[in-house]
Amino acid sequence: MKVAITASDTFVAPYIVEMLGDAAVIIPDEAMKEQLTIDALLTPCSALIHINSRPVESSFERNDRQTKLEMMNAARPILDAVDRHGSIHLIIVGTLRVHPQWEPGEPFYGLDSTLAPRDTAAEGQLWMEENALDRAHSEKPVSVIRASNVQGVPLSGPPGNGILHRWARESQIGWINVPGDGSSPKDFIHIEDLIQVIGGIIENPPLTREEIAVGSGKGISMLDLANIYNSKTGCEIELNQSDEDEVFGLVDAWVLEERLGFRPRISLDEMIEESFEVS
Repeated sequence: MKVAITASDTFVAPYIVEMLGDAAVIIPDEAMKEQLTIDALLTPCSALIHINSRPVESSFERNDRQTKLEMMNAARPILDAVDRHGSIHLIIVGTLRVHPQWEPGEPFYGLDSTLAPRDTAAEGQLWMEENALDRAHSEKPVSVIRASNVQGVPLSGPPGNGILHRWARESQIGWINVPGDGSSPKDFIHIEDLIQVIGGIIENPPLTREEIAVGSGKGISMLDLANIYNSKTGCEIELNQSDEDEVFGLVDAWVLEERLGFRPRISLDEMIEESFEVS
């Protein structure tokens, strides 16, 4: 069976398409306006993957109210198409921005976590997730995947994606900009490990619905991470830079291990080395 992918971005989506190979059915943005076209493309598909993020070409910032409207308008044709389809597994891939700012000593993503969007784009993300989960049933299961700090190199080539790659580039000019005071931790995951999780969920849909955070379960403070870059390059560490766009905290990795037998294959050290290789 085929797997459709919509609202493709320039980083995650090409990896998904590469993983799927001939099974991939790409639904272009312009097809969203044509109900018959969407339905025809979905006919052979057993799953539909949607990259639930702010449109790449948008002229609005993450906190502009128009951003949420854009995301809602992009989500409606997908939700409606799933309703019309006889049987299909909807997989929504987003970020952990729908969770509260992490505080040291508090659980970040466990079974008791509450959803609280951090910005307007995250409100749009959560709007689609909640609507999809409400509609889920045995013939149309829904998987919501929220990824934490995805790093890696786009298939189209450098520059790399994520703060590790940004710091590798910044360190070459003598300093790195550290979000916050350096005390907050991040949980990094490589794009290839995220794709492994998506592939596992395609092969093993839930009975009805699920929400899964994807991370390593391990964290490192921004200051400790910055010191690694300092030791490698001698760069200055500039603390207290804006952390508005950052996702801090640790993922409860046992959920992924229980669900898919998943453990990350690519370590933080390997991700750091990759950031310097392509910078």
